[in-house]
Amino acid sequence: MKKLISISAAGAFALPLVARAQSFNGSVLGEYLASIVGFINDYLIPFIWAIAFVAFIWGVFQYFIAGGANEEQRDKGKQLIFWGVIGFVVMICLWGIVNLFVNTLDFGGENTPEPPTFNI
Repeated sequence: MKKLISISAAGAFALPLVARAQSFNGSVLGEYLASIVGFINDYLIPFIWAIAFVAFIWGVFQYFIAGGANEEQRDKGKQLIFWGVIGFVVMICLWGIVNLFVNTLDFGGENTPEPPTFNI
């Protein structure tokens, strides 16, 4: 059963390549992977940053405003602030590791990931 699931998952992942099987010259896979990386860099990473920021701000709100006299609310706020800061630290460390690999393996800068930004 596990083998069937793994074969099905691999087949579903390769389905776009099969649809273009007549003209497969190797560049289709590169375009497909580039689109996945582009989606991650353009949408997924800023979304994760936004979730961490909202969690941090909500924790600050619960700690200072909503939990002024309620110790339980203040503890919840403290936890959200803590996990928001941990999320920021982990994301910054991972971004540094990615840039370390990019610079170490000398990708030439054409595929160097940009830090996430918000268009204001």
